[in-house]
Amino acid sequence: MHRPAQRKRQLRSRLLVCAAAVPAILVAGCSSDSGSDSGSDGAKKDAGAKASASAKAGDKAPTVEKAAYAKLPEPCEVLSKKTLEDLVPKAKDKSGKAGTSTDTALRGSCSWDSLDNNGVDGSQFRWLRVSLMRFESDPSLGSGAKRAQENFAKQVADAQAIKDAKGVKAEPVQGVGQQATLVRYDLKKDKDTFKQQTFVTRVENAVITVDFNGAGLAGDKSPDAGKLGKDAQKAAKEAAEAVVAANEGDGGKGGSKASSDPSEKPKADDPKGDDPKSDDGKSDDSKSDDAKADDATAKKKSSSKA
Repeated sequence: MHRPAQRKRQLRSRLLVCAAAVPAILVAGCSSDSGSDSGSDGAKKDAGAKASASAKAGDKAPTVEKAAYAKLPEPCEVLSKKTLEDLVPKAKDKSGKAGTSTDTALRGSCSWDSLDNNGVDGSQFRWLRVSLMRFESDPSLGSGAKRAQENFAKQVADAQAIKDAKGVKAEPVQGVGQQATLVRYDLKKDKDTFKQQTFVTRVENAVITVDFNGAGLAGDKSPDAGKLGKDAQKAAKEAAEAVVAANEGDGGKGGSKASSDPSEKPKADDPKGDDPKSDDGKSDDSKSDDAKADDATAKKKSSSKA
């Protein structure tokens, strides 16, 4: 009679123990999983933060090549008097008319016009303009030379896109700067035909554009386009040389170009030059050693007398 009741009590106790244990296991399991997940996320976040930090530490600010030329010459002074006399012989103002610029260190222009009036025999008109542009190196925009290349292409394209221009031709030219192109066309205005020549050249990070046109007015014959083109090229080359000369002696590439001036070549050809191993250098060293030896001898003599 007592044994069945005792067994029932024992069975109930076991069930209660198991029932009590199940939630504990589940809770333990959930807490364990939760801890595992949070640890995984935390590890990922830490790893991501470290990777980001190392990436930032490893990244360097983008660098670009230093611009060769740091300044521009005065636009109205880039052409010689002889060149101006050849291109605009009857110019009223030989000093030219400077164009307006918000930043003369980066851009500038100067223009001249000439009218050779021959009365009833007609007149010869000439107009000349020299434009200079310089580009700085910028990490976000590129090197000065690269930016100048882009502007060179734009200047050439713009010259070919003039409204009502007739017979447009673009010709690459060698021997002037790193790049050079001559664009020529005819433009009719008030029954007169103007022979336009636009010569664009690039020297390192500077772009020079020469606009030169001529016309025979009041019945005078039109000027020769070929000669006008050669004159424009002459002016562009002279202006490019003025840009280089304006930067001679400066640091960077401009300074290194100045050191290659022909007037400095004899120094480079001197076998002695600044070479510390030259004979002159050895002579100075030997004299110094002899002087030291004499001093040592003198000290010995004085000490022996004492």
